[in-house]
Parts: sequence; structure tokens; C-alpha cells
Amino acid sequence: MKKVPMRCVIGVDLGGTNVRAQAFFENGDPAGQRFEHPSFAQQGTERILESVALVVRQAVASSSATPEAVGLAIPGHVNDNEGQVKWSPNFGENVDGVFRYWKDVPIKEPLKRMIDLPIVMANDANAAAFGEYVFGSGKNSAHCLCMITLGTGVGGGVVLGPQSVLGHASGPLLLLGGNQGGGELGHIIVERGGLDCSAGTYGAVEAYCQRDAIIRRAQHRLRRGRVSLIHDLVEGDYSKITPAVISEAARHNDAVALEIWRELGGVLGTLVASMINVFAPDIFAIGGQVSKAGMWFLPSLMEQAENSAIPSLFRDCRVTVAEQVEDAGMLGGAGLALLMTS
Repeated sequence: MKKVPMRCVIGVDLGGTNVRAQAFFENGDPAGQRFEHPSFAQQGTERILESVALVVRQAVASSSATPEAVGLAIPGHVNDNEGQVKWSPNFGENVDGVFRYWKDVPIKEPLKRMIDLPIVMANDANAAAFGEYVFGSGKNSAHCLCMITLGTGVGGGVVLGPQSVLGHASGPLLLLGGNQGGGELGHIIVERGGLDCSAGTYGAVEAYCQRDAIIRRAQHRLRRGRVSLIHDLVEGDYSKITPAVISEAARHNDAVALEIWRELGGVLGTLVASMINVFAPDIFAIGGQVSKAGMWFLPSLMEQAENSAIPSLFRDCRVTVAEQVEDAGMLGGAGLALLMTS
């Protein structure tokens, strides 16, 4: 019997600093080299799309099979049906000294003219959740996977298998909401009237769990005179504190570092419990670069989640660090490209 060749697509992750692209086979294996280029995020739409087109063309040329489509992960509110980014604070241009971020900006059609391939677009965290479902802990068979991504901000996504809904459905299904801007798990309120975040809300998960919030926890403690290895690791320059530095201190059982991670886990546990109560996922994945500290924050996360979630729902959910962290955006884009062109 003649072997049927595997399908191939291009996954693209557009970030505020760089844009990355790579060809992937339908099983998630690379089909070519990875390419990266500055995204020129604040130099206008044309320059940004030229960077995207450049890495896509490089990925196509490097691929060992002919790509069928491109899946593009973008931060912000992305509407694939309209081919627009409805809102993204990371991209745009400076006009008369004022930064004009993307609002209702056409992306799909201009980019198609530059690369001549079908394109599907999605929010980057939504895409990462889909990639984790298909190529990571979801094993492309989970009944429901929820995922949060911890980094500069806090994003998220929900992927439903056909078993998790009543009615006729084929899956997996990426939850987007009525205007395709949903799945913003990082903006769920965990403390009414709490800390503010960049979206202008108070008490959202992002305000407590984003990268800078974690760093501020360490800075505040050190300035209040707490003794910690963190101080030594950054040689007293608190502007150099990062989650990685806090993790290094935690490896040495530093009390302040361990306390910071326990606090983070408690907040995340409240979110996880709420999501378990709403979606009853069998997999809850924690992604993003901060997830690498999972060994320190997962115990308090699990304690809080178990105390807050409906017991029968909590029992059937596995909370885990995501399997796909480094390439989550590209793999998510690739997964969506495969789904939308099948």
C-alpha cells in the first residue's frame, strides 16, 4: 500500500519583539528550520506584515513538504472571520509622538497577497491552548482542556472535545465567544476592587500573576528588609530581578522566594477552581515561561483549587505544567491551520 504523505503547514508566532515561523507536519514534528526576525511592532502595519511574510517565505523554502496553509498567533482580540485584529496594544505606530495601537486593522488579506497561502489567525494564548490540546498534554483526545499562559501578561484558552457538548459537534473546538475575543482567562476577577492591570480592570488574575507582579513581590520584600538570596543573586540591583532569579533562590530553599511562589499558587488556585467549576476540564495546563517554576507554585495551587472546586469535578481534572512551552504559539498556529484546511 502506498504511504500517504503527512500534511504540512506553517505555524507563526507574532510577538512584540520577534516573529517566528516554522513548517510542521500534522503530527507536530518539524518539517523544516525555524526562522526568527524582529517584528518591528511599533513601526506600522506594513513593516510588521513584511516581517511576518519574510519568515513565512523562509519557512516555506526550508520545508521538506509543500505547506498547505499558515496559522498565525497574534496577541490581542483577533477576529479570523473578518480577517482583522480588533485590538492589540503591542502593535501599531507612533503618530505625532503618540502611539496608535492596532484597532480594527485588516491583516489577513494584505498578508495573503504577500505569501499566497490560506491563512487562519487567532489570539496567541488561544492558539497556545489549541496547540497544547493537539500536540501536548491534551493528546488530541481530551474531553476538555483549559490552559493559562503566564508571562508578560496572563492569557488563556479553552478547547472542547465533541464529548463535552450536547448536540452535533466534531472536535476539537476552540472556544472564542460571540465576537471571537473570548477565552481571556487572565482577566477573570479574583478579588473585587483589587490591584489594577493594563486592561484597566481591578482584581484580575493578570494583576497578581503576570511577570512584573511576581518581580514586585520580591522587590517589596527586599526593600522592607527581608533577608534573601535574591539580593545576592542580583548584587543588590533589584531591577535585575526576574522570575528565573526567584526560582534560583527557591532551589536553595530561600524563604522569601518560596513565599512568593506560594502566594502565586494561591491566586492561580482560585482561578483554576473557578474554571474547573465552569468547564469541568480533564486537563488544566499551565503554560508560558513562568510555568517553569511550577514545582514551587503547584502545591499551593492544588491546595487552593481542591478547597474551592466542586469535589467531583476536581477529582477528574489533572493540573499540569504544559508540555509545549517554547513553541506553543507556532504549534498552536499550525494546529489551527490543519483544522481549518482539513
